Amino acid sequence: MRITAVTCVKNEGPFLLEWIAFHRLIGVTDFLFYSNDCTDGTDRLLDNLAALGIVRHLPNPAEGRNYQMEALKDARRHSVVLDADWVWIADVDEFLNIHVGDHTIPALIDACGDPQAISVNFQFFANDDVELFEDRPVIEQFTRSHNPDLWCGEAAIEVKSLVRQDFPLKYYGAHRPFFRAKLPPRKRPSWTDASGRAVPHRFLVAANPRRIRRFPAAGARDHATLNHYALRSLDSYLVKNDRGDVNRENRDFDDTYWRERNDPAWQDTSISRYLPALRPQIEALKDLDGIGGLHAECVRLHRAKCAELSARAEYVAMRDQLRAAPKLPPQEEAMLRALGIAP
Repeated sequence: MRITAVTCVKNEGPFLLEWIAFHRLIGVTDFLFYSNDCTDGTDRLLDNLAALGIVRHLPNPAEGRNYQMEALKDARRHSVVLDADWVWIADVDEFLNIHVGDHTIPALIDACGDPQAISVNFQFFANDDVELFEDRPVIEQFTRSHNPDLWCGEAAIEVKSLVRQDFPLKYYGAHRPFFRAKLPPRKRPSWTDASGRAVPHRFLVAANPRRIRRFPAAGARDHATLNHYALRSLDSYLVKNDRGDVNRENRDFDDTYWRERNDPAWQDTSISRYLPALRPQIEALKDLDGIGGLHAECVRLHRAKCAELSARAEYVAMRDQLRAAPKLPPQEEAMLRALGIAP
């Protein structure tokens, strides 16, 4: 089975090898990376991985600010996507945690009955007071999250999607595919959640634009969960804030974004099942010609940026603000206040 992962990156150099090694473990056979405006060695590392046949690396084709959607539009014309049996669109801070069979994507597909798409709910992992960047697996360092069925007091949680080659595709979205307009109901794709159940009808037909990328997570994650490490260490979060978002230029991640994802109420170490195989996979990539040195350079530049930002007054203030921020998400805090309960 040929499975292609498509992703967009900017200044993610220290985290690339873990993400590639992990996805190779779960069955991804091909990678298509788009990068833009990198200053931490991300593009050089990807160029060398591409030269070794590990990934395909292209400059992001976006002429405006919509980097991810322009890249996904471009991806459809490349053989690495056209020839794939399945396409997985995800970010480098997202890890598909598969609970069934041999914990690979083919096992997930089989458990879900081989539909034309599978949408997997997010689980957002908290910073949990980790201050310093460490060059070791992210999935090992961060183990606490919100209640997986509820996030910020909402039952509907965002998803990312696996898409089979014969999906009647109109276009790829970052979270879900969209099928062709005016498709008769009998021609609509078979599409499940990560428990193998048909996705909700309103999600399937994108009936409500504000909810087209999410549905309730309760009961939807029997076979897989999407672990999202959006915060990582406080050091790395400040660097993320400095670089902006892959979707839009100059979008700040304020403390609302941090607080929404820094709920440590739940501990989940299930993804640690991959660590014994992941560590040697990472080392095997580092042993390839030039890759270890380029990874080390990305780590050095990331740490240098951490130090630079820590010396700037606005980032010192941001660090202090995030350290002091309540662990309770702002939406839940507001709900408690409305009920007359002090959070």
